[in-house]
Amino acid sequence: MVVKSKRGRRRYIAFSVSPELRKEALIRGLRQVDPDKPPHIIQLSGGKAIIRCSPDEREGTIIAVSRVDPSSESLITSGTLRTIREIYPDLKEKEKKNSTAPAHL
Repeated sequence: MVVKSKRGRRRYIAFSVSPELRKEALIRGLRQVDPDKPPHIIQLSGGKAIIRCSPDEREGTIIAVSRVDPSSESLITSGTLRTIREIYPDLKEKEKKNSTAPAHL
């Protein structure tokens, strides 16, 4: 596990976005923030998005998303993904199918 002092702190920003917004368009827009290491899209579905960035890139990320989707709105910024998913349950991770689990008899 990499310590925060090496990788730096992270911020997670939840957005309300247009349901038609495509991930490719959002990626292109986020490259404007930092072409070498753009903010990372954690989730984009159902008219909501979660994007991870550094604290210094927070404002630039919000501006970049609003340029790609003018109807977008920043909902919350948090230091943890868990907090965002607790406040917005529709952004919770879908349960992954565990292929190694034994079948029920």
